[in-house]
Formats: sequence, structure tokens, C-alpha cells
Amino acid sequence: MKTFSHNTKANHKEVVQFEKQKELYDISSQVLYEDNHIIIINKQSSQIVHSDKTGDISLEDLVKKYLKEKYNKSGNVFCGVVHRLDRPVSGAVIFAKTSKALSRMNEMIKNHQIHKTYWAITRNRPNKEEDTLKNFIIRNEKNNKSYITKDVNNGLYAELSYKVIGQSDYYTLLEINLKTGRHHQIRLQLAHIGCPIKGDLKYGFGRSNKIASISLHARHLSFIHPVSKMQIEISAPVPNDALWQYFENNNTSPINSL
Repeated sequence: MKTFSHNTKANHKEVVQFEKQKELYDISSQVLYEDNHIIIINKQSSQIVHSDKTGDISLEDLVKKYLKEKYNKSGNVFCGVVHRLDRPVSGAVIFAKTSKALSRMNEMIKNHQIHKTYWAITRNRPNKEEDTLKNFIIRNEKNNKSYITKDVNNGLYAELSYKVIGQSDYYTLLEINLKTGRHHQIRLQLAHIGCPIKGDLKYGFGRSNKIASISLHARHLSFIHPVSKMQIEISAPVPNDALWQYFENNNTSPINSL
């Protein structure tokens, strides 16, 4: 006589694995804004925006999956990447849902009409409470790293402004406004003034964060909607981390009053 054995531990493990996979591929909780033309996602530090050589599933693919399931679409779903964030960086990323929106958003990026504000946690406090950093940057493709250069002919001009908006016992919170969008610009320019971002081994911080993240967060986006022409102001909640949560509740950023 055959018997059926119900393995509770094995079933529980399968359920846990399923829930983890479901959470990994379900980005509905990351949606910050959505209309007929664009969608803005609060990217996690472990996610890649666009497919790369790692073969890991990209945020672009996850957005397509989300749109396909939400609107019960058949066939291919359009999703255009408007801008990118480095894999270890978290925060707000814009995707276009139509080719018209993508074309207009690309033009806005080119004309610096999308204002991006970042938060960065550093171990060292800058000598100045606020300042504008201006450098020329050159990129080394082989090691995927950028460097400050005095060669104005071959370097790309990079400019950002920062302001100290928070302080804990050991760390400083900076608010950064990008004027240009160069490769690893914030990471490099802050390291150049002796303030490498927490967890950023590539640019001089002493030790890594969990899940290979760095403490750089795309906090706020401000722009005129490419179709409706309405003013859009979007703030991305910080990662679920004790230090980030502390600074979320203890800062002097003017963004909080928007």
C-alpha cells in the first residue's frame, strides 16, 4: 500500500523561496508616479536599469512585465529608458511608456530641463558647508572608473553643487544638485575633496556596505511633464536601512517642504 508523506519543512522552504522570487520580480511597490506617458520607479541598489553583460534581469524588463500584467497587454510592451543610475545607487528613475514621451524626455535631458537632486552619506565632513565643484573628467573604459584630469581638451567638464543637510555621530548627509551628468561624477568629485561616499570602495571608502550598495540615493526629480506640461515633483523614499532612516527624519533639506 502506497502512502503520501507531507514534508512540512520542505514545503515551507519552497513557499519562502517563491515569496522571495515574487518580491524580486514585483515592482508595484516601487512605483512613485505613473500616467499614460511616463512611469517613475524607486530603484533598489541591487537592480540594474538596463541589461548588461551580467545577464541579470533589468529594471527595464521588470517595468515591461509590470505594464504587461497591469494592463493585460498582448505582445511587446514599449518601455524607454530616459536616464540611468549605477547599479549600487538607489532612487528615482524615469521610464517612458510611449515613443513620443521618450523622444521629448531625451530632448529635456539634453537641454538640462530635468533637475536631479541626490543625497549622499559620507564619513568625512567637507571643509565647506556648501560649495560648487568644477572639474574635467576622463573615463577609463577598461576598469570602468573615472578620473579628474587637467587635460581640458580630452576631459569632459563636470559640475555639481552640494550642501551639508544632516549629521549623525559618525556620518554626514550631503544634498547634491547635478549640473552635468558624467560617468561616476558624484562619486568621483566627492572623493576628490576627501569625502568618498559610504561603501564606495572604487573611489576610496574603507569598507563596503551590505549587498554591495553605496550610500548614494537619487532623492528628487523636478521637471515639466513632456505631454501635459504640468510641473512634476517626485521624491523617492530612502532605502530601508537604519542610517538612511535616521537621515530621512533628521535633515534640513528644502525638498521636504515641497
